[in-house]
Amino acid sequence: MNNLSFPYPVWYLLLCLLLGLVFAFVLYFKNKSFPERTSTLSWVLGVIRFLCISAIAVLLLSPLLKSVLTETKKPVVVLAQDASESILAEMSPAEKEKYQQDFTDLSTALKADYDVKEYAFGNEVREGVDFDFKDKASNISDLLGNIYDLYSNQNLGAVIMATDGIYNEGSNPIYAGTKLAAPIYTIALGDTIAKKDIIIKRIFSNRIAYLGDKFTIQIDVSAINCVGENTSLTVSSVDGGNNNVLQKFPISINKNNFFTTKEITLDANRAGVQRYRITVNKVNGEVTTANNTREIFIDVLDARQKILLLANTPHPDISAIKQSISKNKNYEVKTALITDPSLNIAAYDFVVLHQLPGKTQDAATVLSTLRSKKIPHLFVVGTQSALPQFNQAQSILTIKGNTQQTNAVQPIFATNFSSYNLDNQLVEKLPGFAPLTAPFGDFTDNANSEVLLYQRIGKVDTKYPLLLYGEDNGVKIGVLAAEGIWKWRLFDYLQNQNHQLFDELLGKAFQFLSVKEDKRKFRVDVSKNIFNENEAVFFDAELYNNNYERINDPDATIVITDSEGKNFNFTFSKTGLTYTLNAGFLPVGNYSYRAAVMSNGVELDHKGQFSIRPVQLEVYETTADHGLLRLLSARYGGELIYADQLNTLPARIKEKGTIKPIIYETSKTRSVINIRWLCFILLGLLTLEWFLRRYFGTY
Repeated sequence: MNNLSFPYPVWYLLLCLLLGLVFAFVLYFKNKSFPERTSTLSWVLGVIRFLCISAIAVLLLSPLLKSVLTETKKPVVVLAQDASESILAEMSPAEKEKYQQDFTDLSTALKADYDVKEYAFGNEVREGVDFDFKDKASNISDLLGNIYDLYSNQNLGAVIMATDGIYNEGSNPIYAGTKLAAPIYTIALGDTIAKKDIIIKRIFSNRIAYLGDKFTIQIDVSAINCVGENTSLTVSSVDGGNNNVLQKFPISINKNNFFTTKEITLDANRAGVQRYRITVNKVNGEVTTANNTREIFIDVLDARQKILLLANTPHPDISAIKQSISKNKNYEVKTALITDPSLNIAAYDFVVLHQLPGKTQDAATVLSTLRSKKIPHLFVVGTQSALPQFNQAQSILTIKGNTQQTNAVQPIFATNFSSYNLDNQLVEKLPGFAPLTAPFGDFTDNANSEVLLYQRIGKVDTKYPLLLYGEDNGVKIGVLAAEGIWKWRLFDYLQNQNHQLFDELLGKAFQFLSVKEDKRKFRVDVSKNIFNENEAVFFDAELYNNNYERINDPDATIVITDSEGKNFNFTFSKTGLTYTLNAGFLPVGNYSYRAAVMSNGVELDHKGQFSIRPVQLEVYETTADHGLLRLLSARYGGELIYADQLNTLPARIKEKGTIKPIIYETSKTRSVINIRWLCFILLGLLTLEWFLRRYFGTY
């Protein structure tokens, strides 16, 4: 519908017509310059001139044209299908084919009156319905949340949801908090009759354990309609194709709704991702055995660092240090004398050199190995130390003195130490601990070192370092410039009835020195060690040049190998200055990988491992929950129907009378002078007038 309006009084139109009439009259009836023309031609030319002048005058008044556009929009109906495995478990191939056809017919019938949006839901919500029923989980609340996000501001007429009511991810849809302003019609699938079945309901365990520790697994077993039956629970470790039984327990079922919990303890005796299989033996007449077995994956970490306490001669300091740091399960501590012929320094991650190099043992071979293997170490200086050799063995502290003469020194904390934090109680009490024995002489620390403790000699606070850290050729080293630290441990217990302060001082020192920086030029990170089978496996990689600048010019590849030796080859994608890879979904099992890249003619590689664990949520609940669907429909003003009633659903929706189309009106106002076709009409009339005048010789 169009309306024309003028910003001036309407009688101005009469002036426009009058102006056009005057122009036409003067030019074609008053002017006698061309008496030979016919009266018909004069009238035609006059009318053309009258129309053109009048129209131009009217356009100069800036009339406005208001247009009203009307659009009718159909209501949106969301048609959602549960695509999880539990749906297909209760359907034969013929029933599935019939249901798929009925569902398609329902969609076609609804499209005649509504804007139908189809979705499948399970692990996630996605557009379209494929009837594969392969999803490993059901999340009804996620579906309702997605519908609310997408259609809460639209004309949502109804939600139709086909499911068995079983959800194993997300919250209870009844209490999900989604406030849809549309009725929910539920199509009840599955069987509500409880069948004879033994189920491993849940398994509770830590995802990681440390090598050498024990860890606990809690297993919940339930049984339905199996009273009087006997079965057994078996826990096995799976290594490739081998299944090694670890523990086995008998279970006697004494009621129809049976439930029991078993708690078992296992040893983490092998590093890496370990696969464990928990199985309940089937009983006669059991409807399915798919839920009789579950597998878990435990990442057993070998985070222990091998620490060697190497002494010139036996000393109580060694015992005090060992008792303190052995409390940390991540440390494997060994003590030895420098004279031990079986020493293999390269096998350790951190070494304490107590009064080495010494006056009788220069420890040259040990020091050479520490430098070549870049093993961090801590020097403890004492009366048996050879100071000239000590000064040559490291570069962070120089001692000019004589070990024959000593000072009794107490610690004072450096105020500018910032490498790590210490407990305020330790900072307050340590200066009052028993004095240590330090060599008499001058102590000079390197400018690149960092001092934690200085020496207090008597009542004089000096700038002689007592405990300091630094780096020597890229290797972290520390120096404790005094012996007798065993006194601090005893004094701590005497004052506080525990060794907490002493343990913290030593623990922080060992942790700081023993942590190694990652100097590898090619590094690969997998997003986690254990994936679910419905999760994609992602890798990130970084490559550094000789200046440790990040680059990704060469192509990087990776080979993923499963437990049977089958290889999966991939090439990383380049993103910015890094590498990324989405390896997709892999079958259940243990995998190793080797990533490689050529840099400056040298092949760099990185190796690792990960595991894919099965997702079996859909087999642990086999009884459909139509009661939940009935409550859900009642809450939102819809109703529950069954699969054989699909053809009645369009009529049921119409009977409700709550779904109506929305009419949208759009108003558009524009100036008539901007309408192009009017310009072309005026131009055409003026051209026609010019042509007729030229043709009949009136010029």
